[in-house]
Amino acid sequence: MALTEPEFTGSGPMDRISIFTTDAAAARFAEFTQGEAVFVFRHLPPEGPMALVDGQAWVFVDWVMDSLSGLEMVRRLRADQRMQDAHITMVLEEDDPEDRRRALKAGADDYAVGPLDRQAMLDRVLALFAQRACARRVQIMELGDLQINVAGEQARWQGDLVCLRPNEFRVLRFMAENPNRVLTRQELIEALGKDGDPDYLRTVDVWIKRLRQGLRQAGAGHLLRTVHGRGYVLDLI
Repeated sequence: MALTEPEFTGSGPMDRISIFTTDAAAARFAEFTQGEAVFVFRHLPPEGPMALVDGQAWVFVDWVMDSLSGLEMVRRLRADQRMQDAHITMVLEEDDPEDRRRALKAGADDYAVGPLDRQAMLDRVLALFAQRACARRVQIMELGDLQINVAGEQARWQGDLVCLRPNEFRVLRFMAENPNRVLTRQELIEALGKDGDPDYLRTVDVWIKRLRQGLRQAGAGHLLRTVHGRGYVLDLI
């Protein structure tokens, strides 16, 4: 029996805005909807975002983390192509002038004294959201012969268009952001923001099948590899 991909019904928000936080407890805050935007809290591990960064990104980095300093985390984020335009707030343990100076020098946009509750984080994001919405710019990812136009939701291989539906494009984009790494079905589900709906777990193979077909038609069928029992990997040199 052929699987059919679940469809969303209703008139949900159009823009999904990610609020990343290194605080695992804060990452469980309930999402917030305003107009046509929904603000979703996500956990930010030391290795960087494990989900697609849609539109603007807002990041709250704790001054003290388990495996590295907040300063080093900020430096890593600024070196990450996905997060170069993110608004980063360093969450200090106390209002120390030297800590504030070091946070800004590392690349943070501003700072706050923690801990921050859900409302405090949302207040900071919403205060700047409207003006930054006007400053979005086209994102182009160049990965050898693979080009991904994030804003235009279009991919090309050696100049040839890769024909993909929206979900398959998002899968390709996330895999391109995490190349040469085996990604499980659950990771792909969470990356696309579809965790919580068990039906989507059964559709990952459908997405992958369509993605592989689109890549093959564009001459890039060798890029997508299945690792049996584990998941999928996009092989990019």
